Parts: sequence; structure tokens; C-alpha cells
Amino acid sequence: MAMLFALLLAASAALSAQSTGAIAGVVSVSSGKPVHYADVVIVRSGQRTESDEEGKYRIEGLAPGPYDIVAHLHGLTDSRRRVEVRAGATVVANFELNLSPVRDQLTVTASGRQVTPIESFLSITSASQLDLAAKAASSSLGDLLEDQPGLHKRSFGPGTGRPVVRGFDGDRVLVLQDGIRTGTLSSQSGDHGEAVDSTLIERVEVVRGPATLLYGSNAIGAVINTISPEHEMHSRPRQGLSGNVGGTVGSANQQGGGSGNFRYGIGGWQIWAGGGSMRTGDYKTPIGTIDNSGTNLKNMRLGVGRYSEKASFSFGYSVQDGNYGVPFAGEFHHEEEEEKEAGKKATTPKAAEEEEHSDISLGFRRHQFRVDTSVRDLGRYFEQFRLKVNYTDWNHEELEGGEVGTDFFNKQLIVRGDFEQRRWGRWSGTVGFWGMRRDYKVYGEEALAPPVGQNALALFAVEEYDLERLRFQFGARFERNSYDPEGLTSRSFNGLSASAGINVPLWAGGAFVTNFTHSLRAPALEELYNRGPHIGNFAYEIGNQKLEAERSNGIDLSLRHQGKRLRGEANFFHYGLRGFIYGAPTGKEEDGLPELEYEQGKARFTGTELKASTALHEKFWLHLGLDAVRARLTEANQNLPRIPPVRGRIGVELLHRGLSVRPELVMANQQNRLFPTETRTAGYVVPGLTASYSIARQHVVHVFTCNVFNIGNVLYRNHLSFIKEVAPEMGRGVRFSYNVHFY
Repeated sequence: MAMLFALLLAASAALSAQSTGAIAGVVSVSSGKPVHYADVVIVRSGQRTESDEEGKYRIEGLAPGPYDIVAHLHGLTDSRRRVEVRAGATVVANFELNLSPVRDQLTVTASGRQVTPIESFLSITSASQLDLAAKAASSSLGDLLEDQPGLHKRSFGPGTGRPVVRGFDGDRVLVLQDGIRTGTLSSQSGDHGEAVDSTLIERVEVVRGPATLLYGSNAIGAVINTISPEHEMHSRPRQGLSGNVGGTVGSANQQGGGSGNFRYGIGGWQIWAGGGSMRTGDYKTPIGTIDNSGTNLKNMRLGVGRYSEKASFSFGYSVQDGNYGVPFAGEFHHEEEEEKEAGKKATTPKAAEEEEHSDISLGFRRHQFRVDTSVRDLGRYFEQFRLKVNYTDWNHEELEGGEVGTDFFNKQLIVRGDFEQRRWGRWSGTVGFWGMRRDYKVYGEEALAPPVGQNALALFAVEEYDLERLRFQFGARFERNSYDPEGLTSRSFNGLSASAGINVPLWAGGAFVTNFTHSLRAPALEELYNRGPHIGNFAYEIGNQKLEAERSNGIDLSLRHQGKRLRGEANFFHYGLRGFIYGAPTGKEEDGLPELEYEQGKARFTGTELKASTALHEKFWLHLGLDAVRARLTEANQNLPRIPPVRGRIGVELLHRGLSVRPELVMANQQNRLFPTETRTAGYVVPGLTASYSIARQHVVHVFTCNVFNIGNVLYRNHLSFIKEVAPEMGRGVRFSYNVHFY
């Protein structure tokens, strides 16, 4: 009987092998040498494997039909192929990885699994270390990403830059690190930054549209996820030593620094460590040096993980420490105190003339502890379960002449679990849960809110239905947020967000995608409870404890094409918001600052993002880009504050072997659509040049980069800067960087 059963099993396996096929091949670099540990991913299903020491890979058990496959290796450009699998046969698909002006980057933020932008239901910008090399010395996330399509920066100086996406700022743009909120306070104030060292991250992904479903109900504008090399739980550890080392020096702000990442795998274990330091001095403009604008950033991280085919576990710790100057803030503080003493009121903040004042800087430190676990092959219904537990302890001090003026504390515990469903017929998807406990305290001169405890809990699901020539996506997220302030009214908010999308292939490499989203955002802590003078936002803020949840209905339309000689994407978006929360001027002044009271109304955000790259010749590419947004309070017929002007880009790229030379012009229109407290900002045309030389070998990639920015030493101002009147953007400068990746 046992023998008969064994024969039946063997016959069944043989029959299955005859009815399915396989894909196999070799992954190599442009020199022809095979490379190991390259990810090979089947795009739609997410099935993946890695190349071995000889560069070979194999994926079996595939139903007959067409498949799109992407090979990915950090430091090189992804390569994509389409193959036809036949029953009982193995199709060969070899990949050659090199450096290219157009990149088919894999993304994980949009859906929780690896997909490419053409398959995604959301609009994605994925910037790898190669893309970010020219900005390698940027000390804030806003500075790092402002060159990406549709992204601008809000700032109060170089250390405070935070991304603005589609005109959305603050709490409506959610910043993550490896899929978890960073725990900083950058969304609260113009002088609070989101510090980042680009040499210690693998890539940054910006996801616009209905990303509220997976990450948070406040992500109406976008989710921005910085991803470290250890972000994925691999089915097996990468044996031996791998990592990267880099350094940067530059003029115009005397920048310099270096960093390194190292990973070592042995058996089923992997350990990693990394760290770096970066410093910038006061930056120069065409009209002089901006005092107190320097930055200093240091960071370190380490971790250990155990990996197997069935389960994985890792623990990591990181610490980030630094400080940055806040230009002119000391003068504004001095003027505020002077107005109080004199009993006068000023119309706008301005520098005190020939009066002594103390420079203001912000010192910060963040400790992060993180545990990641995953279990695979959970049975009939689920392919994998991932659990992330993250604790962040953030503290920053506003220093006035070396004395602590205000001390901020933000402690945050997050638990997130994802169940990746096993594909069932045409259905696939992810369901999960998320919870957060936050303790916020602030002491000192700008203690605008009392200590507040925040609890949040969410359940979410994203489902996809695949008809081959047509794909649908449906999602929902229920989230509860509750605030418990000391001495003030407690509030809680429950809300359901939902979305529906369709992805329609139009031709080879082309697709039309549309999404409809309904989302609900609970008021932010500062919108409910702040009260007092807030120099960081140039306002005397009055919170409103009666605010209701903000509701948004949005539609996104996207036309995409990815080919060998032409890549492009055209996006259109329209969001109508009910109960939109904003700081409304009362017409009064307090402590020399315009008084703003948080109110609610109807608002509309409408805009477009266009980008295209085309090969005029094999070694000569043209790159174009345009972004525009219009945002208004519809009932009051009033423009919203800090909305970026229309901006365009035009550049060419000359290629010769490993050399790339990319001159570019960035053009922005004047911004004269103003909020009552704003002033007009002139348009500008700024030329720049980036050149890089890459040497790709079997297990190492060297990248040398030179970036000459603002070649014409143009005097221009950022409309989204709180201090644009007194601090224009950086003048002419040059930056050199070197990075080596080994694996």
C-alpha cells in the first residue's frame, strides 16, 4: 500500500511538472562576469529568487503563459525581460546589469511587495543611490528630493527641509523609514527638519495617491519611504562581506563627510553595522553668506538576523545625533521680545538692526529599536506573515545662545502585521493591522501644547483581481485615533478610508491607470491643542479642540509608457476636501506675529506631473519634466499658503561607456497666487551639470560623481521657504562624491 501511494505521488509530481514550466538563466554585469545575490522577480506574482555564486537562477512551477521578469542588484540598473513559458519546458532568460539613463526600479512601498512602476496602481518615484549621488551631502529629506518630479521643499534653512508633494505639506505627507514612521516632529513646524544621510540608504520611494490604505489615514498627499539595505527579509542570508563606503566634499557650504555600511553573512546568520558623519557650514548666496545655516549629522546602526526558508528574525538598533542652525530665528525672537517690552506690534518679522541677539539652533537625538519577523508557507490561505515592532525615542532642543529654550520629547511604539495572501485564482492581496502609542511632551518658551498621549489602531486590506488584460484593485482601512491631553478635552476619531483602481495595458510597455480614493484624516495634535507664539511657523497659533475629521475624495489618472528608447508618465490629480483644516488669519497680531486660528472649510487641489526620457541616439538622451498644482479654499475663493509654482526641467544626457554627463535647466514661474500672509516670489532659471563615472566589476561597483549647481550664480528664492525674503537659495558651487558598493 505504501509503495502504491509513493508511486501515485511520483506520478502526480511528474504530471504537474509536465503541465507547468520554468524560467532559468544567468545574471551578469556588462563585463560578462556572473554576479551573485541578484534578485530575480516575476513582476505580477511577486515570486522571487536569487542568483547563486555562478550567477545562475531558476524559478519553477509556472503555469504556461507570458511573464515579465526583473533582475535587480543594488548599485546597478534593473533589467527587465518578457518571456513565454510553455508546459514541460524551461525558457532561458539571461540578464546583463549595467548603468542606464532610464531605470526600471522595483518598489515595495506601493503594495507591500516588489513591483515595477508600470504595474503599480499608484504613481511612484523611486530614487536609488545612483540617482541621489549628486545630492549626497544633503542633510535633510527635503533637500535630497527637491529635484524629483512633483516634489518641492518647505524650509527654514538647510537643516529643516521637508518634502511638499502635490502642494500637500506637514501631517498630510507621511515620512517612513523601512515602512515605519520615523517618530520625528518635522510635520509640526517650519524649523523642524527630517534629517537623512543618503549614503546610508538603498533608495527612497515616493508614492502619491491612495497610500492611506497601507500606512496611515493622514497620507493624503504622499508616502515617502527611505529604505535601508536590510529592509527585506531574505529567504537566505548573503554569505560573506558586502556593503558600501562613500565620501563627499563640496564648496558653497564647506560640506564634507563619509559613511559606511557593512553586512556579513555566515550560515543562517547575518550581522550588519554602519555609520557616518556629515557637516556643512554657513552657505553662500549671490548676495552674501547666510549666517547660522550650518548643519552637523552623525548616525550609527547595528543589527543581527537569523534567516531560514521557513522563518526569519532580526533585531536592529540605530541612533541619530546632530544639530542645525536656524537662520534669522534669533533675530525674530529678539524682535518679538522687543515688541513685548515696548507694547508695540509689527506687521511682519524682520531682522533687528544692529542689535545683539543669540543664534538659535536645534540639537536632536533619535534612538530606534526594531524587531522584524516573518513566517512563510502558512498553509492554504496565506503565503507569508510579517510582524514589525518599532520603538522610537526622539528628543530635540531649541538652543538659544547655548541655553535650552524649548525641549521636545516624542516617544512612539508601533506594531504592524501583514498577512500576504496566497494567490487564489485571479485574486491576491494583503490584509493587516497596525497600532501606535505615542507620548508627546514639550517644555520651555515654545511649549505650545500640554503633554499629550495618542493611541491609534488600524485594520487594512488591499485586494487585486487580475484578468491578464485588465487588473482591478480594491482597498479599505479603518483607523481610530484618540488624544488624551493633560488638562484639556480628550478627543477620538474613527474613520474608514477606501479606494478602487484599474490598470489597463494599452500596448507593449504602455498602460492607463486610474484610482478613486476616499480618505479620512484625524486632526493633528498641534491643530487641536497648540496655543501661543510659534516662530517656526511665523504665527501666533490658536488650536481648535472642536475640529472634526478631514475628508478627502480624490481621483488620479495616469498614462505610462516604458520602452527601450522612450519612457514617460503623465499624471493628473484632483482632490476635493471637506473639513479641510488650515490656519486662518484673524486680522490680529500677538507678540509681533500674525494670529492664526485653526478652522475648517472646503478645499480643492488640482494639478499635473509630466516626465519623459527619449533616446535621440543610443548615447544621447533628452529628459523633460513639468509639475503644477493649484490649491484653493473654494468657499472663501482664496489661495492656500506655500503652494509651489509651475516648474519645468529640460536636460540632456551624454553617455560613453561608464561616463555620463547631464546638463540641465530648472525653470520656475513666478508665484503670485498668494495667501493673505504671503508675498510674491519671482520666477527663475537655474542651470546645473552632473557628471558621473562608474566602473562595474563582478562583485564591486565604483561611482565617481561631480555636481556643479547653480552654474550662473542666479539669485532665486524658494516660495516655500519661511525666510525667503532674507535668505535666498544657495549660489554657485561644486560637489564631489565617491561611493564603492561591494557584494
